[in-house]
Amino acid sequence: MKILVLNCGSSSIKYQLIDMANNAELLAKGLFDRVGLKDSKLKHQPKGKEPYMLIKDVSNHEAGIEIILKTLLEPNHGVIKSYSEILAVGHRVAHGGEKFSASALINKEVKKNIEQCIELAPLHNPANLKGINSMEKLLPKVPQVAVFDTAFHQTMPKHAYMYPLPYSLYEKDQIRRYGFHGTSHSYVFEKACDALFMRKDHVKAITCHLGNGASIAAIQNGKSIDTSMGLTPVEGLMMGTRSGDLDIGALLYIMRKKNFDLDEANALVNKKSGVLGISGVSYDMRDVENAAWNNGNKRAQLALDMYYYRIRKYIGAYAAAMSGVDLIIFTGGVGENGPETREIICKELEFLGVDFDVEKNFGLKGKLELISKHESSVKVMVVPTNEELVIAHDTLKIVASHDENQTEEV
Repeated sequence: MKILVLNCGSSSIKYQLIDMANNAELLAKGLFDRVGLKDSKLKHQPKGKEPYMLIKDVSNHEAGIEIILKTLLEPNHGVIKSYSEILAVGHRVAHGGEKFSASALINKEVKKNIEQCIELAPLHNPANLKGINSMEKLLPKVPQVAVFDTAFHQTMPKHAYMYPLPYSLYEKDQIRRYGFHGTSHSYVFEKACDALFMRKDHVKAITCHLGNGASIAAIQNGKSIDTSMGLTPVEGLMMGTRSGDLDIGALLYIMRKKNFDLDEANALVNKKSGVLGISGVSYDMRDVENAAWNNGNKRAQLALDMYYYRIRKYIGAYAAAMSGVDLIIFTGGVGENGPETREIICKELEFLGVDFDVEKNFGLKGKLELISKHESSVKVMVVPTNEELVIAHDTLKIVASHDENQTEEV
C-alpha cells in the first residue's frame, strides 16, 4: 500500500514515498535538482536513516527518476526491498483546464488532455508529462494518477471565473480564471473543519496559502467559489517575485516605454516584481522582515505593508462574496511560520468578528492550532499543508475504485 508521489518541475523532481496502510507514514522524501544541467544533485531523506546526497550529471527526468527508484531500493539508503511494494504513482499536474474537475487515472486520453493544456501552463505541464512518461517506461505495470492543481476550483460559478474580455476568447481559447494551489486549499479546509467539529457543508471559509507563491480561496459549503490566482499564477496577491494584481494598461505602457518584448514582460511580472521588486532586498520574507524591523529599511517596510494590505483586502472581498465568514485559515511557508504576518493581518479584521489571540499565535510555527479566542465569532486557524498526502489519498482512492470496477466486470 505504498504510494510514490512525484512533482516534476522543468529541472527538478520532488518525491515522497508514503505507506498508506500504516497511517500514511512518510517513508522517504527528496529532491533531485538541476535535472538536465551539470552537477545534478539528489537530496534523499529516508525515515530512520541518515540523509543521502548524490551529485551526478543527469540528462533528463527519466534518468533522474531511475536513480530515485534505485535509491529507494538501495540497502543503505532505501526503504523498500522490491519495486513491487509500490502500489501506484501519484503525479502533481499543474493545469487541468476545464477538462478535469477531479483527479484521474492516467491513460492515453488523460495524457492527451494534459498535453492540450500545455498552452495554459507551458512551464509546468510538459515537466509533469515527462514524469508520467518516465514512470510508464520504468514501472510499466504500476498505475498512475494525475492530481490537478486547478481541479478544486472548477466549482467556481461562471460570474467568478470569467474575465470581462470578448466572449470569443473564452469559447475559442479557454481564457478564464482557473486558480491554483487547489490541493492545499482543499486539504487545510478539511483539516480545520475536522479539528473544530464544523460541518464542511455549512461553513464559509477563507483559506490563505502564503508562500513564495501565494493565493487565497473562498470556500462556501465545501466548494471553492472564488480564488485569487487566475489563468496563470501571476494574478492575485503580491508574492515573492510575482506582481499579483496589476493594471494591464501599466504593463502595456512599460512595454512600450522600455521596448520590452513578451519574454522581458513575462520576466518582469513573474521574476522581478512582488516583495523582491519593491524591497530590493530579497523574495524571502525573513530577509525582508529583518531589513525592515532591525535595519530600518524603508523599502522593505513598504513591501511588507503592501503585502499585508493586499491579503486583508482579499479576505474582506471574499467575506463580502459569501455574505460573511466563519473560518480563516493560514497555511504555506509564510502562513505557517510567520506569526508576525498573521498578527498584523488579523488585528485589522475585528470588524469581521475576529477576536485574535496574540499569546496563542506568538511563536507558533508549523503546528495546527486555533489562534483566535474561544469567544471569537470568526475562528482563525493555522493548518500546515500537506499536498503530497492529498495526492497519495486521491491516488489510493482512484486505483482502489478502478480495481473494484475491474473485479465486478470479471
